Amino acid sequence: MTSLCVATVRRSAEALLLGLALASSHTLAAPAVEVAVVQVKPQTVPTGFELDGVVQPVRQSTLSAQASGRVSSLLVKAGDRVRAGQLLATIDDRETQTGLQRSQAQVAQAEAELRNAKAHAQRTSELHAQGYVSKAALDTANAQLTALQAGRDQASAGARQSALAQGFTRVTAPYDGWILQTLSEAGDLAVPGKPLLTLYAPLPLRAVVQVPASRGDLARNAKSVEIQIPDGKGGQQWLPPVTLSVLPSADPVSQTIEWRLELPQTVAQALVPGQQISVRFAGGVSERIVVPSAAVIRRGELTAVYVVANGSGVKGFALKAIRLGADHGTAGVEVLAGLSSGDLVALDPVRAGLAGARPLEMAR
Repeated sequence: MTSLCVATVRRSAEALLLGLALASSHTLAAPAVEVAVVQVKPQTVPTGFELDGVVQPVRQSTLSAQASGRVSSLLVKAGDRVRAGQLLATIDDRETQTGLQRSQAQVAQAEAELRNAKAHAQRTSELHAQGYVSKAALDTANAQLTALQAGRDQASAGARQSALAQGFTRVTAPYDGWILQTLSEAGDLAVPGKPLLTLYAPLPLRAVVQVPASRGDLARNAKSVEIQIPDGKGGQQWLPPVTLSVLPSADPVSQTIEWRLELPQTVAQALVPGQQISVRFAGGVSERIVVPSAAVIRRGELTAVYVVANGSGVKGFALKAIRLGADHGTAGVEVLAGLSSGDLVALDPVRAGLAGARPLEMAR
């Protein structure tokens, strides 16, 4: 009985060893993960770049009150089309109307006094010629006439000023355009300088793009600047701007320089203010190290690629952090730091990260 048990244990151990041997042979025979690689080297790529801009009207005005009082009526709303001279809002004019009437009464009084002074001066002149009054009396009459003429002129100026103040209670459109937004409502208190509404002219329009100060020289040295505009057929087209201007200073917070590019009127009609638009600064060509976009792996703040590394005589992959530059489309993405010419980069970073992964050319 004992010998039978020993034989059974021996056979079980032999079967277990045989199974382990077979499993080991299958493991050793399993093919290694092969990953295609590409050798990076400087390539000729364009040095231009694209930025997103915003469509803005060239003529845009914020209309403000020029008189104090309550807003009696607001006759337009956002989105309304208006004509030059059209009444947009009115302000309570009772105070200015009273001032205008007072000024007009002062003008009437001054003119009546002036007519009386003219008649008195004429009679004094005739009597002086006949020797009935002295030269001093004549001089006094003429002086009164001159003073009343000045008083009449002063009253007329006051009347014109009152009429001007009365006109400030009526807000009109300075040009044909569209109401972008209203900033007050009927019943609000209006004071000089307080915005009431914003108006813009539909044409011309311009693209405004904020160029980073670090790319300022590259943008100024660009051979051409183009704007991407809908072609009216469902596609896009690149067109040069009508005019181009650059602000002479940079924003101290964002460190960007504002570029303004006026759009051709023939295509600007298909755009609206606030719409995003692409601006391309086309330059020359330069030698840059680029890698395919698919070879780049991004994990949080880490941007890296898998490169072929020789360690202890075994060739595999090592993760290497890089810093990227401009994206050149099908040519690849520019690598500013982290790679050298001649490095072998894995085209499939997911497979390259597997254990035992080897370059395709080395696996054979």
